[in-house]
Amino acid sequence: MRRALIIGGGVAGTITAIALHEAGHEPLLFEAYDRGAEGVGAFLTLAVNGLDALLPLGLKDVVRSAGFDSPRMSIGLGNGTRLAEFPLGGTLPDGTVSQTVLRSDLYVALRDEAARRGIQVEYGKRLIGASQTNTHVRADFADGSHAEGDLLIGADGLRSRVRTIIGPDAPSPRYVPLLNTGGFAEGLDLPDEPGVLNMVFGKRVFFCHVVSSDGRVWWFANPARKTEPTASELATLAGEKLRAELLHLVAPDRTPAAEIIRATREIYPAWPTYDFPTVPVWHRGRMVIIGDAAHATSPAAGQGASMAIEDAVTLGKCLRDVPDVERALATYESLRRGRVEAVVAAGKRNGDQKVIGPVGRVVRDFFIKRAFAKPFDEDPNAFMWNHHIDWDEKVVV
Repeated sequence: MRRALIIGGGVAGTITAIALHEAGHEPLLFEAYDRGAEGVGAFLTLAVNGLDALLPLGLKDVVRSAGFDSPRMSIGLGNGTRLAEFPLGGTLPDGTVSQTVLRSDLYVALRDEAARRGIQVEYGKRLIGASQTNTHVRADFADGSHAEGDLLIGADGLRSRVRTIIGPDAPSPRYVPLLNTGGFAEGLDLPDEPGVLNMVFGKRVFFCHVVSSDGRVWWFANPARKTEPTASELATLAGEKLRAELLHLVAPDRTPAAEIIRATREIYPAWPTYDFPTVPVWHRGRMVIIGDAAHATSPAAGQGASMAIEDAVTLGKCLRDVPDVERALATYESLRRGRVEAVVAAGKRNGDQKVIGPVGRVVRDFFIKRAFAKPFDEDPNAFMWNHHIDWDEKVVV
């Protein structure tokens, strides 16, 4: 049994703790904030490959209970033209489809499951440094405490401290020139089938909405922003000012976007989009990074949470089957790097279609309409969803 110090108590860290516990190890979770992430964050769609990876951990139904089915997506243009509707990531053999879920509900479901399994979590533990020997690692925290274990896993997200400890020259996240915002509208009676994501390439902004199982309308928008906004600029773009800007952006479109925005009591403050084309160093000695810390992808890929889940399950298998810790971490990276970098690249391509000026929009809409004029011989995103991790198959170095 190995003691694993996991830095970051969010979705990625909690899934990793459960996977390592399932593999027979002792995970310890350390979260920088002094409380959990209840009520924090917007919503996400968890693709079927992520749900499939949860199956051997006994978590698929736990996650499904927190969200609702999202079997299909609809693609349209701002002029009201609906171009196509197709399955959102396929279907698992038992009929499971992609799930749309509040990030905080997903976190709570996983946190409660970790607690049920007896996994220890410590809050208010902000990592400031780490060191290692041939046999152990030590994590030092801002409150003066420290912890020791057999390995250290950085599941601490986009601004990962572990990433810079492992590789002081690690690149910074790449700004993708899009902002994110959204919310939940109530009191509307839209003619849409619940669970279907309605995505529109508008004349000025990309907008998506989905009617949830309780009748509320969940939505997000991606306003283009050429230069990376400062914290002060983001702070001023909130509340009614943000609502007014969004209403201006959707005004030319023949969609329910304006109605949805007006019916939203509170709109999420805008936040910028980032990704990592590549992070050269994922592991050093007994320390490793996973999830967004290693390969953040644009939300346009719809794979952020699923990639973290796949990471966790793969790492659990490697630490279960490979006796040497350093070799296990190297094997984990070899199994994951190519796939996740391909997903990051796909997310960047998908996001680029949302960042287009007036002239480019005409060209974009022309090619989008032509692309959807006939069925795809093969879905270019199918490689994301058609991925299965066999938990029972032994990892061979």
